[in-house]
Amino acid sequence: MSQEGGRMPAGLERAVELARERKAIGGVVLDLRELSSATDYFLIASGRSDVQVRAIAEHILRTSRQEGRRPSHVEGFDQGRWVLIDYIHYVVHIFHPEVRDFYRLEALWGDAPRIEVGEG
Repeated sequence: MSQEGGRMPAGLERAVELARERKAIGGVVLDLRELSSATDYFLIASGRSDVQVRAIAEHILRTSRQEGRRPSHVEGFDQGRWVLIDYIHYVVHIFHPEVRDFYRLEALWGDAPRIEVGEG
């Protein structure tokens, strides 16, 4: 997966693969490099239930750690409604569909170039 102006970070590409392995739905990457100083990319995806949201997040966390990537911050894992995993240059957001519809991050960052990454 690549984009105009260069490749996404390898860790982000791997997070996309890992989310798809756990059957995440509605995956999209937002390129925030021209819009935010906080991070370069968002990966946004959904699970169909709280259990699946946690399973997707756990798979990304566990495998990324095994491969040498450790997040600087993780939020929401216990509740499983919205898990945020911050790797500094990219942030992974795994949502329950209702929570994703409520917060509408894609609309909030509507000016960001999008890369649809599909479903697992």
